[in-house]
Amino acid sequence: MEDELEASVQVFKVRRGRMVGRKGMTVDKVEHVTTPALVGRVIEQLYGADEEVPKQVLVPQLPDDPPLYERFLADARGSKVAVRVPQRGDKRLFMETVTHNAQEAFNRHKLKRASDHNARARALTALQGELDLPEAPLRIECYDISNLQGTEIVGSMVVMEDGLAKRSDYRRFKVRTTDGQDDFAAMEEVLTRRFQNYLRDRDEGARRGKRFAYPPNLIVVDGGKGQLGVAVRVLEDLGLEDLAVVSLAKRFEEVYVPGRGEPVRIPRDSEALYLLQAVRDEAHRFAIEYHRKLRGRTMTRSVLDDVPGLGEKRRTRLLKEFGSVKRLREATEDDLLGLGWLPDSVGRALYAHLHGGDVSSLAAGDTPRPPSEQE
Repeated sequence: MEDELEASVQVFKVRRGRMVGRKGMTVDKVEHVTTPALVGRVIEQLYGADEEVPKQVLVPQLPDDPPLYERFLADARGSKVAVRVPQRGDKRLFMETVTHNAQEAFNRHKLKRASDHNARARALTALQGELDLPEAPLRIECYDISNLQGTEIVGSMVVMEDGLAKRSDYRRFKVRTTDGQDDFAAMEEVLTRRFQNYLRDRDEGARRGKRFAYPPNLIVVDGGKGQLGVAVRVLEDLGLEDLAVVSLAKRFEEVYVPGRGEPVRIPRDSEALYLLQAVRDEAHRFAIEYHRKLRGRTMTRSVLDDVPGLGEKRRTRLLKEFGSVKRLREATEDDLLGLGWLPDSVGRALYAHLHGGDVSSLAAGDTPRPPSEQE
């Protein structure tokens, strides 16, 4: 069971027709995903750890590319695993029971969230008072910058509405114009792009798909006075100086507000400070997640880029079939030559490249010698 923000997952373990264990969880949907994609992610998370892998996994819908997940599970189990949607008989009835349990668990989860409404309302009211805002900040947007030694600089935008994360409105930015480790310039670019989009969408009308058309009641930037100064300048340049903005410094959890020399010191046990910390930490997590994803893509491209005849489409198909560069390295040369869609010369060149061989002469189809046999 799922909505646009979360999904309820129930896992029942069955042996010889009897249930021997169960596990329930609610997973966050950081961005919009289809049900097949969500099924695939749950399989990866559940069986990518130390979970015992059964010989058959029954699911409500097949994940995208079922053979890929069957190979993943087979590697973890050490023998063949089938991923199936039960169509009839006892297995179909059992799936209906699991689905019913997931629905009930999801309903209980939603009721609990609703019961927390009063606590969220108190936190928003407290934050309004601490920051002297004209109204409670029902929509808060928080921004963070992540980089590693000036490479793959990214920014994140996370949104909290009524004190709850609104993941459908999260955005990620790959910084385009900043060279080197300049967080101020990166923050300026991210904020400028976001609020230029807001002005465009506002002027065109909040039609479907215009998700930047809603202004925040409060903007939070991760950092101190410098980051706050950048944010204030961007808003003034765009004629949006009426939007409330603050910065939250990690070191002492100090909140900087425009026009005040000293930070606002919100009590450590205040629900208002907890709310700011929660949205700041979520922005940091989201930025780091995107940064790691980009770095992983870059590292993968760098490993496979120099193979003659291995273009983008072939690289993508290889990674889809094998799952990772690590699995590619574990493949034998015969495995690669057995791919009907990959030319033999490219397969040999790929194998040599992944195992330290010389690929310069393989365009003509030469068979490389293992590194230990090369002069």
